[in-house]
Amino acid sequence: MIGKLKGLIDSYAEDFVILDVGGVGYQVHCSARTLQTLPAPGQAAVLSIETYVREDQIKLFGFKSDVEREWFRLLQTVQGVGAKVALAVLGTLPPAELANAIALRDKAAVTRTPGVGPKVAERIVTELKDKAPGFANLDPAVVHLAGAIDEARAPRPVADAISALVNLGYGQPQAAAAIASAARSAGENAETAQLIRLGLKELAK
Repeated sequence: MIGKLKGLIDSYAEDFVILDVGGVGYQVHCSARTLQTLPAPGQAAVLSIETYVREDQIKLFGFKSDVEREWFRLLQTVQGVGAKVALAVLGTLPPAELANAIALRDKAAVTRTPGVGPKVAERIVTELKDKAPGFANLDPAVVHLAGAIDEARAPRPVADAISALVNLGYGQPQAAAAIASAARSAGENAETAQLIRLGLKELAK
């Protein structure tokens, strides 16, 4: 199995690149985001590779990092997500943003991917929610709170404060992060109004 390729960019197509490795041209399928980061033809490039072997073909998928390749694999463990959809998701959201979106149950971020509707986005954030925090660069308290809100376990004042910030025009992830910080400083018995006031201060920083 091929795990990595290092060579010269030979040419580009809409969804793949030809990588010349010692005179052999490998056709490597990449996300739009990865293709945009690769250098001009004739220049050197290194790609992490996922090899697909089927009865009628061998297909190579290329990634700028091993983490991106890992997300490509994880996404395909979700029902209804194949290689094409996984590449599209990674073309829309880089690994860190995808991990954050899943950890925060931010289905709207995932549905920005062309071809991914609410049902598939719901499955992605639900089925991968336990794997995302390890890749996310978020405060664990925010991840915990997002899960509590999604599962209707959050204390009423916290849920109401987040809802109020969302109604003011802030995104759900932003609001959850601000209220998580506010709840930490205000304590367990904080009232909704106090959480909103502290949350707005956090957002103004």
